[in-house]
Amino acid sequence: MATTADYRLGEFTFPRGWFMVARSGEVTAAPAALRMLGRELVIYRGASGRIVLLDAYCPHMQAHLAAEQTSGAAAQRVEGDSIRCPYHSWRFGPDGRCDHIPYFDGPIPAAARLRSYPVQEAFGCVFAWHDPEEGEPDYDLPALPEWSDPQWITGEYDDLGTLPVHPQEILDNLVDTRHFGPIHGQKLAYFDSVFEGVVGRQLSGGGHETMTSEEGVLDVDAFYTGPGILIARYSGETDAVQIICHTPKEDGVTQVWHGILTRARNTPPSAEDVELRSQYHAAGLGAFSQDFAIWRTKGPAISILRLPTDGPFHRSRAWYRQFYNPRDKAREIQSRVDGVHHTSGMAGAPGLADAAE
Repeated sequence: MATTADYRLGEFTFPRGWFMVARSGEVTAAPAALRMLGRELVIYRGASGRIVLLDAYCPHMQAHLAAEQTSGAAAQRVEGDSIRCPYHSWRFGPDGRCDHIPYFDGPIPAAARLRSYPVQEAFGCVFAWHDPEEGEPDYDLPALPEWSDPQWITGEYDDLGTLPVHPQEILDNLVDTRHFGPIHGQKLAYFDSVFEGVVGRQLSGGGHETMTSEEGVLDVDAFYTGPGILIARYSGETDAVQIICHTPKEDGVTQVWHGILTRARNTPPSAEDVELRSQYHAAGLGAFSQDFAIWRTKGPAISILRLPTDGPFHRSRAWYRQFYNPRDKAREIQSRVDGVHHTSGMAGAPGLADAAE
């Protein structure tokens, strides 16, 4: 299992960014243990509906805030948007500060606090902001207007569990022009890679490998916003959006979720529209599983024996490093990779200016 240090990504073991930590429906008023980004965490939904994510160990005597409590006090674990430790009932607010100790009237020690993580709930997911420098978010979650559009059919996300690979290997897919045929049976008509700030984009079009003309080309706009959220929009007979979120669980272990939305042909959506969404979901999950089979069994590509016709792996890996280094270095890293990068031997995306690989 390769680690961040093996890939020489930067100063931090875990990257800065927004990361999915749960499906929205999974978070309730019952405190739940969660391990992500190499840390033990506790997550719960407060009385206001706000989701709170804190480091799990009480600074008093290191009890886990999601530990089982069988006494009658268990029903009072969450008070408003705050949580009580099951061991001695110290209460911590959503900002992580202890605000009540039931058996002590003096000033609460300044050290009685937990790290609190900014959390946003969006398109059926719970996202947490992680920053090794503990700064506030410096970019927004991607927009997904289709989620609230009544013409679009949503569905539950697949929790695909963990992969014993560093997320670097997953990010490589963004620019991997030549895996579409062997892995997905797809013949590409065009392909380009575009980087702009925290967004890394793949513009591609293709169809089944038996395709003999431009007719039937499926156009794809797939883009990362930060290091862990991929949204891919497919334009074809029925428009679809694929969402793939992956979060480092440990250094070199990655948890992955997958979801599909489709545009209905009828308003309101008919039973046929719902069935079509199910078919798209199965097809999207099947295609993604083909990548999974490779990732689960491959060795770490610490250094890629890259050909100019492969795709700009060196650009995407440089782009990815911005999230593993102090934020004051991000702009410098972005300036070296921002722009359109063409794959040698492949037609470029329509409407984009020609660019060197």
